[in-house]
Amino acid sequence: MAAAANPLTINLALQGGGAHGAFTWGVLDRLLEEPGLAVEGISGTSAGAMNAAVLAQGYARGGPDGARAALDRFWTRIGDHAVISPIRRTWIDRLLGRWNVDASPTALMFDLMVRLVSPYQANPLGLSPLRGVLEETIDFSALAAPGAPKLFVSTTNARTGELHVFAGAAVTADVLLASACLPFLFHAVEIGGDPHWDGGYTANPALAPLIRDCTSPDMVVVKVNPVRRDGTPRTAAEIMNRVNEVSFNAAILQEMRTIEAMQSLLDDADVAGNPTLARIRAARIHVVAADEELADMGVASKMNPEPDFLHHLKALGRARADGWLRETRGALGRRSTAGSGSDYVGACGGRPAPRRRTA
Repeated sequence: MAAAANPLTINLALQGGGAHGAFTWGVLDRLLEEPGLAVEGISGTSAGAMNAAVLAQGYARGGPDGARAALDRFWTRIGDHAVISPIRRTWIDRLLGRWNVDASPTALMFDLMVRLVSPYQANPLGLSPLRGVLEETIDFSALAAPGAPKLFVSTTNARTGELHVFAGAAVTADVLLASACLPFLFHAVEIGGDPHWDGGYTANPALAPLIRDCTSPDMVVVKVNPVRRDGTPRTAAEIMNRVNEVSFNAAILQEMRTIEAMQSLLDDADVAGNPTLARIRAARIHVVAADEELADMGVASKMNPEPDFLHHLKALGRARADGWLRETRGALGRRSTAGSGSDYVGACGGRPAPRRRTA
């Protein structure tokens, strides 16, 4: 795709969610083929961090088309590991066209095992098939190359409990593995002498770097974890799944509340002498999501790398992004669109997003 002469620049904030990150793959695939859009910065956590790094190095090497090809290679390699995954659909699920694998015998056995056995017992060597996929599909030297979007990857320091954001050339295979390190499944990843866990506990993903270090006011959040669910969780699995969803949404909800509150305070303030405050006031947030469809798939499906499932999620992501562009494309560069329905700002209080200045 040829680059537009004066493209509209956006930033991307990519949430983590295991195999549900293939939904984000589809969203990115559609956004990258949209004429007149360019990517300045990307913030990601867990699967979102992997999508971000793959996109960034592909973008540096071949622009939007290079990024799309890189994402295709990465998710194809993820699908290759379906043969060793303990989570898979039963023949009944396949026959009925069901993607939810929460009730499959292997999913139930795996869920019981991780509750009883530490990853240090089950996998004493700390082996991860993801490391080979990352090293094979990502040229880490390209992450800070000219033309690469600014990259920010979040992890949680397990010793201090604090967020750590790695940027650009500091992003390595270890950093990406740490950002996706669920402590019930994987060994903590040692970086700089400290153990790191999944970044979703402290930022899923972090928005502040996109405001502080990027000039584009438009942030597109790709959301894969539902904020709301109807009914009350009652089974042990339902309760644990909902606790994980709530905890993995808490940080970004709080960050968006903070941005909204600061924008209200700064609405009539003179911020000409403070670039950071000016960027906060100008920030525009947009959300692409598929809450109902992803919620129906269940949390166990996040561990299912079956190629058919990944391509189903990609198609869903492309369709959602296509619809979002039809409805929202004209608002980019002008105003926030996150403010109603099931998006994040609506979840923060249900108020319409305020119309912000364009500069």
